[in-house]
Amino acid sequence: MNHRPALLLVCLTVLLLPFAHANAGDVTALVNAKIIPIGADEIAEGILIVDGKKIVTVGTADEITIPEDAKQIDAKGKTIMPGLICTHSHIGGIGGADGSGPIQPGVRVAESINVRDSGFRRALAGGLTTLNIMPGSGHLISGRTTYVKLRFADGPPSKIDDIFIRSAEGTPLGGLKMANGTNSMRDKPFPGTRAKSAFLVREQYIKAREYQAKIERAADNPDKMPPRDLHLETLVEAMQGKRIVHHHTHRHDDIMTVIRLADEFGFSVVLHHVSEGWRVADEIAKAGKPCSMILVDSPGGKLEARYLLMKTGKILEDAGVRTAFHTDDWITDSRIFFRMAALGVRAGMSREMALEGLTLAGAEMLGLDERIGSLAAGKDADFIVLDGDPFSVYTKVLETWVEGRKVFDRSDKQDRLYAVGGYGAGHDQDPYYCCFGNEQ
Repeated sequence: MNHRPALLLVCLTVLLLPFAHANAGDVTALVNAKIIPIGADEIAEGILIVDGKKIVTVGTADEITIPEDAKQIDAKGKTIMPGLICTHSHIGGIGGADGSGPIQPGVRVAESINVRDSGFRRALAGGLTTLNIMPGSGHLISGRTTYVKLRFADGPPSKIDDIFIRSAEGTPLGGLKMANGTNSMRDKPFPGTRAKSAFLVREQYIKAREYQAKIERAADNPDKMPPRDLHLETLVEAMQGKRIVHHHTHRHDDIMTVIRLADEFGFSVVLHHVSEGWRVADEIAKAGKPCSMILVDSPGGKLEARYLLMKTGKILEDAGVRTAFHTDDWITDSRIFFRMAALGVRAGMSREMALEGLTLAGAEMLGLDERIGSLAAGKDADFIVLDGDPFSVYTKVLETWVEGRKVFDRSDKQDRLYAVGGYGAGHDQDPYYCCFGNEQ
């Protein structure tokens, strides 16, 4: 039997599929731009075609035919790259647990996020399109984080639900925030030592295992089910891999404690901050744990950050550790997120890995890399337009696009205000100090 005609039909269908919706008049082609797709070679003069919320294709003029009815935008002299991803943000005037105890996994930070907070506009001005919004680090387990897309094309959304990133089933996605070190070492009922901190966490995960076993033995019989426990339910989700643990940890011994607990209870973990990650880089690599790093040149009063090194990114990269960056906004203002990765490059980290640390690596750590983090066919049309190289101190974010819609334009007077600051740019937001009595 000759299968060639059928094969040709399939190939033709695949070639035409990306433009199946082109006649809807929703196709945009940005042309003549330098494109940094991430995970592929940079393109000196490239084309990015977007159809609705998705990327259709990225390439050169020799490779791509632009649909006749596409809206063309000449981006000559500009640089286009994926929207930035912050794996650790406190934007939104958030709070988490109430300080009543060190273990509060069932608390949902989404229920304290103010979607009209001007911090979101600052983030867009900095080129950020996706955030993992966290409760603070004053608890050993402080609650569920929330993954959001900054869908602000028509102004602030009316409710938090409008910016959730959802699963295919429609469930809002997020992780679990945990912490160790000095933040949670307070008076009772909080632990006073590192050893007691680890004990309390281990104790709760053992209880969660027992809770899970009771549910499994009940076999959906409501008469045999244990009373619902939101705290233990969240920990079970972490152990089942349904919820990634995002763990605040600075000192080398604290980092090793996190790895030990993650291996003991089987939860997937991202190590956040890792000020002393350079001391145990080989151990982190051997354990296969990714790191979301913060680089600040003025660590301030946190003693755990005393030995933070600018070359941590290089050391982790050389060891084979997957590494991203985060703002911990306000610790680093989201408008200068690029600067952190530039400091990493200055200290020896490769340009390629530093750029991925702002985009694709972060997407992987949120479990969203099939949807965001690079410019590739089929991914969400989240991208930014710059007026220069991303690591130049003179470069500015000109435009930010989320799911194919422009949500920030520096040429707009109000957007420019959020980018440069001044009266009215942030008067509605109070800094969130997780370690100075503002845990509410």
